[in-house]
Amino acid sequence: MTNFPLIKRLHNLTRNHWHKLLTTVILMSCAAITQALLSYIMKPLLDSGFSSSEKFFLWYVPVAFIGLIFFRGICNFLSDYLLAYVANQVLQDMRTKMFSKMLYLSDINYAYLDKGKLLNHFTLDANSVADMIIKVTAVIIRESLVIAALLVFLLYISWILTIIVLLMLPVMVLIIKIFTKKVRRISKSALDMNAYFTSLIVSSIDGQRVIKLFDGYIQEIDRFNTVVDKLRKFALRTAIADAALAPLVHMCIAITVSIIIIVALSQARYAMLTAGSFISFMVALAQIPDPVRRLTHVIGKLPKMIVAAESVFSLIDMEKETDNGKLFLCNKYKVRCRIEFNNVYFRYCDNLEYVIKGVSFVLEPGRKIALVGKSGSGKTTLINMLPRFIYPNSGSILIDNVDIKDYDLRSLRSSIAFVSQDIFLFNDTIAANVGYGFLSNINIDRVYNALYAVDLLGFINKLPDGIYTRIGDGAVRLSGGQRQRLAIARAIAKNSQVMILDEATSSLDNESERQVQKAMDKLLDNGCAALIVAHRLSTVSNADHILVINSGVIEESGSHEDLLSNSSGIYSSLYNMQFYDK
Repeated sequence: MTNFPLIKRLHNLTRNHWHKLLTTVILMSCAAITQALLSYIMKPLLDSGFSSSEKFFLWYVPVAFIGLIFFRGICNFLSDYLLAYVANQVLQDMRTKMFSKMLYLSDINYAYLDKGKLLNHFTLDANSVADMIIKVTAVIIRESLVIAALLVFLLYISWILTIIVLLMLPVMVLIIKIFTKKVRRISKSALDMNAYFTSLIVSSIDGQRVIKLFDGYIQEIDRFNTVVDKLRKFALRTAIADAALAPLVHMCIAITVSIIIIVALSQARYAMLTAGSFISFMVALAQIPDPVRRLTHVIGKLPKMIVAAESVFSLIDMEKETDNGKLFLCNKYKVRCRIEFNNVYFRYCDNLEYVIKGVSFVLEPGRKIALVGKSGSGKTTLINMLPRFIYPNSGSILIDNVDIKDYDLRSLRSSIAFVSQDIFLFNDTIAANVGYGFLSNINIDRVYNALYAVDLLGFINKLPDGIYTRIGDGAVRLSGGQRQRLAIARAIAKNSQVMILDEATSSLDNESERQVQKAMDKLLDNGCAALIVAHRLSTVSNADHILVINSGVIEESGSHEDLLSNSSGIYSSLYNMQFYDK
């Protein structure tokens, strides 16, 4: 069954290029007419040219032949150029839409997205859709016009012989339909396997050290060979279907031609058909198999391309991150940064237990609250709610007595500097990473000050290009501690009203950590509020307030000294394990 909504959406992608496509169709029509005219000039040549002494025929056919070929070449060149232009424009538009949508997806969407499939959307799938919209459609239109022009000419020469040709067309269409349905089923499975193949390559690159350390060579090679073998089998099944289609169509054509010869010879006996007419008819008929073959070839590709189109639109149709907020945190309101968690509950799925259970606390401007506790206690989940990466199932989070859901999402996040335990740096310069998102509006001195605050300036000044040194993919040219300090420098340079640090100093030595804490104290003096997650308790000892999280509940709270005074408490136990247990 034809997927009309999908066809409509594909058509919409080319709507802005209708004038170029219309010009292309006109050029293709002109080229198609030349096909019939090339056959037509054979008739007077054979009927009169060889028996006439006029020099007219001596020049007529060669000049007409060269002229028609030249004109057809010009038409084909211009139509191919216009199609290539439109195809690349459509490809760019699709990729832009997909990339824009990808950037605005929520964290929950990313949790269910397969990286391999996502990469395929931008490469294989997008190219397939562009080919289907432009190149495949062009072949279908061009070859259909050629076939139509040749059929009109065949009707002009002999309607009886043409009817024989037309009677065989439904048989060929039925054969094509059967094979197309089979190829589509194979293509769907092949596309999913191709996405897994891409994901396997990416994971092998990202996890190359784990593979080496745990001697996973054989395991990864076996897994790779299994996937490649399945892809080979899918490709072979598709190739068999494609290879079988053309011979079957050609057999139908051969049967048709044989019947035509028999009928034509019978007509010639009664002077109903001249030799020139018959040769012209056969020349025109001989030109039909090539466009039919090209049509069957591209139609065989259509199922795979339709699957790719569905895949592309599945990404474009994904819902953006929810943002119903109308208040602008930075522009219209003076932010005091009083943050309040009010009886917050959260669970990742409806059928799972709550990981945050009734948490309430207040973070005043210029103050620093630390969250400590065992791994998996819910600390990172709590801080991920503040920039609305995830939403509480019940309860509320307020900034200056306004629910964060009422703030415009971008303005909310522009007021928060977040350093995650999963550090990510762009494959760009040090300056571009520190000033990311606002480098064009930032004084370069702020970049230097932020780098000085994290004790990186001495190292960077020794580099050949200084702050304009590129750090490589995954920041491979920096050590783990340098990457962490660079991420903290990015947060300091942002100079936001709220600072969130999730295990941000875990890779720093004591001296570097003290330097970072001094920079944080300066930000706090300016009214910044800080929320810190740390396992290393030396990091949080100078916090204004410490919350001990256990299984999603605040078990203890107070200053460092107050919590230590409770010798039987969780905090005291954690502190003793870190500083006294051997």
